[in-house]
Amino acid sequence: MASALMGIAALQPATGQTFAIHDLGTLPGGNDSYATAINDRGQVVGQASIAPPGGPDPHVFLFEHGVMTDFITLRGVEANGINERGQVVGSANPATHPGRFAYLYQDGAVTDLGTLPGYTDSEALGINSNGQVVGFLSHGRGRHQFRSAFLYRNGVMTDLGALLNPDQISVATAINNRGQVVGYLGNSALGLEHAFLFDNGVTTDLGTLPGGRTSDASAINNRGDVVGTASTATGTHAFLYKDGVMTDLGTLGGSISEATGINNRGEVVGVSTTATGDWHAFFYRDGVMTDLGTLPGHIGSFAAGINERGEVAGSSYGVGTGQRAVLWTR
Repeated sequence: MASALMGIAALQPATGQTFAIHDLGTLPGGNDSYATAINDRGQVVGQASIAPPGGPDPHVFLFEHGVMTDFITLRGVEANGINERGQVVGSANPATHPGRFAYLYQDGAVTDLGTLPGYTDSEALGINSNGQVVGFLSHGRGRHQFRSAFLYRNGVMTDLGALLNPDQISVATAINNRGQVVGYLGNSALGLEHAFLFDNGVTTDLGTLPGGRTSDASAINNRGDVVGTASTATGTHAFLYKDGVMTDLGTLGGSISEATGINNRGEVVGVSTTATGDWHAFFYRDGVMTDLGTLPGHIGSFAAGINERGEVAGSSYGVGTGQRAVLWTR
């Protein structure tokens, strides 16, 4: 159930930011793990493989105080968010259930958040400190799947997509402590999805970067700053939306970048291609994007989220060596 936290100094470009990367290990018998979210207490959640007879499906882990614990063991389980109270959200697909269902974990129990009439599946993607949950409802499969954003609060699930635009696909990816919701809305078949901000009943289309047609929002801080990814004339770049302006955060030398997290200090994390075509996690602050690097012997990394202490959770992977959940610290 436990793995020791290993610290490895990671020298970064001369940008004033130096990080150490820590291997969080795996669950007993497993070879792979990856982190998906982190809260301000430093608790990290993600998925990790396990040894037989548990089967090939990974389990959700909780990492805190240097120990990785086998946390949620439902079939097909995923963890997508954790708040300051230690509440975890995600989705699962147990054999006893007809489809995937969004769940909320708290006080040792997993609660099925259910769906709404007309939908067969649900997935929870984000949670704030008030226990309000966002995600999406769906019906159909493959290119015929229809998704609609939902908001779950005080035990009630609301079809947010019906309020945004009932005729378009919508997904809610994150919610801050002010109840502001972000995600994307549009026609994916035509490549016309746009990032949105839903605040107090008002929906704002965040637009795109110059030359682009699409955008997706992935995270929002408590100041209302939004990050995500948007197409440009030459690629797809991470963006920061602040005070009504969408800013291109650039890349690590490649043509693609995506922002996945932002804290209240405006520090942004995500992933980008490098000049050599590898995917590396990045940290962005004050106009400078820093390559967070990888574990020794690995070729790629991914940053999933950042907390108020500036700790970054994600994963590092190699060729033939699998992937490991990691934590970057300063």
